[in-house]
Amino acid sequence: MELLNQLLFSISVTGPICLILIMGVVLMRTGVINDNFIQSASNLVFKVTLPAMLFLSLVESKHDLSTSLSLVSFAVASNILYYLFCVVVVGLIMKHHADKGVVIQGGFRSNTGIIALAYVANLYGTQGLATAAIYVAASTLLYNVLSVICLTPKNGASPNGKAPSALKSMTKSITKNPLIISIIAGILYSKLGLPIPKVASDAGHYFANMTLPLALLCTGGSLDLKSLRKDTTPTVLASTLKLVLMPVICVFFAYLLGFKGQSLGIIFFMSGAPAAAASYIMARAMGGNATLAANIIALTTLASVVTTTIGLIILNSLNLLY
Repeated sequence: MELLNQLLFSISVTGPICLILIMGVVLMRTGVINDNFIQSASNLVFKVTLPAMLFLSLVESKHDLSTSLSLVSFAVASNILYYLFCVVVVGLIMKHHADKGVVIQGGFRSNTGIIALAYVANLYGTQGLATAAIYVAASTLLYNVLSVICLTPKNGASPNGKAPSALKSMTKSITKNPLIISIIAGILYSKLGLPIPKVASDAGHYFANMTLPLALLCTGGSLDLKSLRKDTTPTVLASTLKLVLMPVICVFFAYLLGFKGQSLGIIFFMSGAPAAAASYIMARAMGGNATLAANIIALTTLASVVTTTIGLIILNSLNLLY
């Protein structure tokens, strides 16, 4: 009976996200949405609705700055150490393989901005989003830097000569990233203590409420299940690193360091999220195997529903989520 209760609790968190992802697949296959819709909607989410959601969550929620700083410190340290772990593991298994960088990136780069935030919002609400937003900002900066490092060949230039432009693109994407700008603006505005006019707040919430459903629909609609037949071994390796080893290792050490409750739950969701959609863009820009990157995104997105549910069952049974 206890196991059933834990399962029902986990499904209550992961189930809505899973259903919307499936709906995205169905709507894409039935022609209700298409590639143009996904491209336009994804731009809307990235540039408008998600920044609005993060800004409002920071401004309107009371969050503990010391907790946020400890999460940022853990995010930076754990992601760098796990990146090095992926480099060693992939290097041992895929010696002299041209796609090592793509597998490494798929093994450590999480979809913190969409999938992880959806789980956090579903379990912890606005308060959790405010704390998680700081984690997202720190990890977004770090992921861009580490991805360029692992995708750049040893000779410093990609086979098609795209590495230099990718470096410029990385710098530009960091300084002009709407998510980072909105998080910084939200932190500064909340420190000023100024109220948000009700008209602006209501309009902002209309945008914010669109974010997760629209983003998840686009994620589901962009999944290419047929491509999973290619590069099976590297895809499975990256997915195992991303969905199994990363959350287990990160949560274990976070617990040892004293993280508990909401903070530990956020670390679990962020580390156990599927590979980021941006990893495909980065791999393509750096001249890597973009098809393999897309396969990793597809498999981890689908499998993460199962692994996240299992992780929630374990953590909730140990009373570590609250």
